[in-house]
Amino acid sequence: MSEDASAPRLVTQGSMVRRLVLTALGWALVLLVLGAVSLTALFRQTVLSDLEDRLSGVADALIAYVEVSDSLSLRLDEDLIDPRFSQTFSGRYWQVSLDAATDVEPLRSQSLADALLMAPDKARAEALANPGRPVSAASKGPDGEPLRLVIRAILIDDVQAPLLVIAAEDQRPANARIMRFGLASAGLFLLFAVALGVGVFVQVRVGLAPVLRMGRAVADVRDGRSERVSGVYPAELIALGGELNKLLDHSQEVVERARTHVGNLAHALKTPLTVLSNEARDQEGALAQQVDRQTRLMSEQVEHHLRRARAAAHARTIGARAPVERTLDDLGRTLQKIYGRQGIALDWRCEGRIVFRGEKQDLEELLGNLIDNACKWAASKVSIIASVRDGQLYLCVEDDGPGLTPEESQTVLARGVRLDEQAPGTGLGLAIVADLARAYDGALELERSNMGGLKACLWLPALLES
Repeated sequence: MSEDASAPRLVTQGSMVRRLVLTALGWALVLLVLGAVSLTALFRQTVLSDLEDRLSGVADALIAYVEVSDSLSLRLDEDLIDPRFSQTFSGRYWQVSLDAATDVEPLRSQSLADALLMAPDKARAEALANPGRPVSAASKGPDGEPLRLVIRAILIDDVQAPLLVIAAEDQRPANARIMRFGLASAGLFLLFAVALGVGVFVQVRVGLAPVLRMGRAVADVRDGRSERVSGVYPAELIALGGELNKLLDHSQEVVERARTHVGNLAHALKTPLTVLSNEARDQEGALAQQVDRQTRLMSEQVEHHLRRARAAAHARTIGARAPVERTLDDLGRTLQKIYGRQGIALDWRCEGRIVFRGEKQDLEELLGNLIDNACKWAASKVSIIASVRDGQLYLCVEDDGPGLTPEESQTVLARGVRLDEQAPGTGLGLAIVADLARAYDGALELERSNMGGLKACLWLPALLES
């Protein structure tokens, strides 16, 4: 049956599991990266604050030990304890000078040798503007190394120029500590991301397990393995399950009502047709013969269309199913008894536990018409094979009779057409099979058999049980 192109359709938007996992992982990754960057920045600030505190202590000691003579010469009452101030280019330096007094030699640590510490103009101006407050800055050392500076400007009575104290230290060890911490935090957060990804995937799978389980339960109903959606589900899915069961009940009720109407219609039509046929048989003449012939034809057509209507209703019934092997065995044994007396041998087999997704009586009618037609035309042998091909039930009925040409194969599917009036029947058999097959979105194919006769092949919806 063709599907209305304007009808609402289900459109796939990808896997829900993938979307939930990727969304959660994306958000978590952003948070983890921000966390790693924030922690590294906080650690850097802590390391630099410790360095600046240490340099501020050196500056305080210098301020306590320095003396300015009347001639504006500078000297220290006491040397600083740290031996690195005595090692050339050791990375720790200090310098004391009178700002704007170019003729006064500044005091400096032996580690500077003959070099001078040059404070950035902005930091120097800020220190001079705020005497007593330490100002930190970055600069280059005598060996080209990056330095961290702490600058303090001190005002001394009777001295016009402020005293500028600078303490400096190589910043590379601090930078190395920051880099090690950054790498360690990146590795640790990467492990967190992997663990979080696994946890999110497991959480999503566990969270969606009831939804997937309900999907399988609905598939079981559709395939006929169950009559209703049942099982234990979270509270959020119980309402959905109840609505699905109500929909199934409504569908079954509609089908049953349609079957009742079809039966009533058949009874209402057959009764007057039977009366007309009986009356015509009791009369003589051309008119009586014509009425008798037409009433029989009307009865056959009514039966055909009612059967087709029932098949269409059955085809839409959710959960309808019929075992192919059992149905084939029953029909094979029955028809073997009937046609065995005429010397016709039936050979049938079913490859696997195949289930027809439809009503059993429709499968019986489909197979019965095909096998009965083959037995009527066969010379001595009829073969029936049921299998699954491309996910569909494939029924093949062959005989060793005269067969049909391609043109005859097309003609014989028309309702009521008979190629040989001597053969019994109404000529509706293959047409009924074709209509029933189309009602189940299947097809009937006629071709020449390797046995010499007709090969009739049916394609129908099926399940293959394990």
